[in-house]
Amino acid sequence: MREQNRYNFISARVATAIVLLLFGGAFLSRCASIGSPSGGPKDSLAPNIIAISPELNSTNFKSNRIYLAFDEYVQLKDQQKEIFTSPAMRKKPKVSLRGRGIHVEIEDDSLLPNTTYAIEFGSSVADNNEGNPLHGLRYVFSTGPEIDSLVMSGYTEDSEKLDSMGRTFIYFFEADSIEKPDTYDSTMFKYKPAKIARAQKNGIFIAQNLKPVNYRVYAYYDSNDNQAYEPSVDKVGFLDSVYNPAQMPEFVVWYDSVRRYYSADPQLYLRMFMDVSFSRQSLKESQRPEQHKVILNFGAPRPEIKKLEFEGVPADKIVIEPLTDGRDTLALWLGVPSEQLPDTLRGTITYMKHDSVRVLRESTEELKLLWRRVESREQERERERLEKAKAKAEAEGKEWREPPRPSEFKVVAPTGKVEVNPEEDLEFEFATPLTRFDSTSFELLSWSEKKDTLREKITFRPDSISPRKWRMHSRWLPEREYKLYIPTDALADITGEGNDSITLNLTVADINKFATLKLNVIPRTPDAVYVVQLLNASNSLQRELRGIGAGEHTINYVPAGEMRIRIIEDMNGNGKWDSGNMVERRQSERAEFYKNEKEEELFTTKTGWEFEFTFDMARLFAPVTMQELIERLDKREMTRLIQEEERRRKEAANKKNDDGHDHGNSGMGGLGGMMGGMMGGSGAGSGSSLQNISNAGRR
Repeated sequence: MREQNRYNFISARVATAIVLLLFGGAFLSRCASIGSPSGGPKDSLAPNIIAISPELNSTNFKSNRIYLAFDEYVQLKDQQKEIFTSPAMRKKPKVSLRGRGIHVEIEDDSLLPNTTYAIEFGSSVADNNEGNPLHGLRYVFSTGPEIDSLVMSGYTEDSEKLDSMGRTFIYFFEADSIEKPDTYDSTMFKYKPAKIARAQKNGIFIAQNLKPVNYRVYAYYDSNDNQAYEPSVDKVGFLDSVYNPAQMPEFVVWYDSVRRYYSADPQLYLRMFMDVSFSRQSLKESQRPEQHKVILNFGAPRPEIKKLEFEGVPADKIVIEPLTDGRDTLALWLGVPSEQLPDTLRGTITYMKHDSVRVLRESTEELKLLWRRVESREQERERERLEKAKAKAEAEGKEWREPPRPSEFKVVAPTGKVEVNPEEDLEFEFATPLTRFDSTSFELLSWSEKKDTLREKITFRPDSISPRKWRMHSRWLPEREYKLYIPTDALADITGEGNDSITLNLTVADINKFATLKLNVIPRTPDAVYVVQLLNASNSLQRELRGIGAGEHTINYVPAGEMRIRIIEDMNGNGKWDSGNMVERRQSERAEFYKNEKEEELFTTKTGWEFEFTFDMARLFAPVTMQELIERLDKREMTRLIQEEERRRKEAANKKNDDGHDHGNSGMGGLGGMMGGMMGGSGAGSGSSLQNISNAGRR
């Protein structure tokens, strides 16, 4: 629909566009009332601005007070998270409520000369009754004789998951005012940005009040809402080239009346990643969630631990389990009987820690870990029952013996009846690491319709990462059924608990009840390798192939349903996606979704079907053009709108069923109205609020 409207856009000067972006949401809405009578309609409208002092776009600004008046009482929400200035002032302005308006006080010596400033209120301003926010409110002024008036748009995206990254801050540094970052980039740490923008929830940003100069552009996701980039905490992105808004092509801006903010076709594309190169190694947190389990959280991946000591726990009884890929979170399992572990466990850890100048030095720190047993109601009742039985037996002069306690040994997986993929080993996962694994006592029997029972050969190997997992290998034939028997106490965990007898019924997955994928890979270079991931519609990983090069590859036993394929360009051949390094100006490895000739990502697998795919990696990993990005976002938006309309239809149907009345608009007419509102800002078919923005020739 936007494509049809591209020929009907109203051309507009940038200054007009800025005013539209500034107060469009407020002026497009009707006047909001202060309150509604009891039983009346709920106020769903944002407040309107009725006066501004000093006036918007003031030049030669000398005042230190600004007042924005509204037609109703308002409230301020999440100031620290929402309000910022572009560029940052030397001292942050104080924002407060006064009457039916907002009072902004700028402290002395906070402003630079000959600078255009914007105070961005985000969604902090809302009406006092229902909390309806006024999105995108910003106040612009200049301490010089002119207002910078150029605009650029862009999009921020998670480079691994390929999801939009909303609410990111975008920093614009004037290229001629900073060192050229050829091999070492300290821009984000050494300089303050000349302009700041913030992306909306859909990842789109519209940077305003720019100069006709070259900018270096960076972005980060402010995960702690402190408006400061924190390496190894916030995801970051950067562009390799410089960009001048006066030399950029025009782009389209429209008001999304469903989300109630402005959006645009992007000119810039930033791929975000977590840069761990600046991570400081330190022990951030230690906790003891279970009696035999300690969790250590480190500030950087792969901590180098020299020594671990706990009172009453021999060093060889401490089992380490990595809980994350980077091993920055570790579980320590304490392999001693429960009665030897006090509620307060004391110990020390010696490891390599970064000092104040980022040099790794050996450091020893004390650990004090608390744990207290909390009985469930069932455990409490059982304990009280046994205590009464014991007291009664003693009162009667009888000998009392405590009944055998049920084993607390736990098998996490597999349990019950299991379907085995014959191409993979059967994985066993236990609640705690094992100290005894007597697989010689295990028995795997198989039989067919002929009743010819056989004892199958089985082998086990521990998992290469988790000490709680083991893998079983055997011959799996689809025409046979299997039963695995594990006798009592063949297994024992670090708490000293042995297993009760375990019986598993196993069947072999029928390949005819699954789909098969045939992959033909054409790499960009003869020695290039890739990681191919099969995801379901919810982006949950189903299968993964690593080290995939040229030629044909097969994925069997694919369940029926909607799927998509994500491919990682594995530049270093380590079998996984690698993040980037901003300081070394190295972008993260690229990941892309496979698309068919119709540019569709999702495909539906069917039972017993075989699907063929050809991956032309040169095409898939070609440089992304803005037109391709726009088309991708258009399709994503269409999918979102359809899902939103389906949700609205279901809610309307449920409401109708509840009270017997039709409260909602259903069918594609509702979708048309929604899209019309999104595209036009004032209803279906309206193009009045869509703008072609061009910076060329404007100063």
